[in-house]
Amino acid sequence: LISIRHEIQEVQDGVQDPENNVIKRSPHTMDALTADTWDRPYSRKKAAYPLSWITSDKKIWPATARVDDAYGDQNVFCTCPPLEAYTISDLEDPQRAVLH
Repeated sequence: LISIRHEIQEVQDGVQDPENNVIKRSPHTMDALTADTWDRPYSRKKAAYPLSWITSDKKIWPATARVDDAYGDQNVFCTCPPLEAYTISDLEDPQRAVLH
């Protein structure tokens, strides 16, 4: 959280763009970080490894970037099939779960 506070301070001090900064554009997916082009005013390293102790073997790569800014973060919804799509036998043997 301390590093996030420093990133906020960079925006407040005018060092980083208020609309295009590491906080606004987080999380950064592996696809975005390894793409041929990088259109952001901060480095890929800052996006991928914001703290010195975060290394590739300790990194958790998000599967998706932010969806619909803060609204998407605060209004999470499930895209799972409805419960009716599962059969009783699925409950007895979860390894054989089949959607119908």
